[in-house]
Amino acid sequence: MDAMNKRTVRIALLTVIGGLAGCATVEPWDRDVLARPDMQIVSDPSEVAADEHIYFSKEASSGGQGFGGGGCGCN
Repeated sequence: MDAMNKRTVRIALLTVIGGLAGCATVEPWDRDVLARPDMQIVSDPSEVAADEHIYFSKEASSGGQGFGGGGCGCN
């Protein structure tokens, strides 16, 4: 192996090890804290529904949200 291949292998190995080091498990006694509504990525479902409706209406696209429609905003 030449020096460039060794360096590439070392960088890849360090990246994988670093990625695995960042993995954390959630203990059962911490789950109640993480399940609070203010800890959710999106805490208001109606806001998400409105944002998705605006997105598919303006972008003239459909799919991925579980309902059909076009870009006219009439559905």
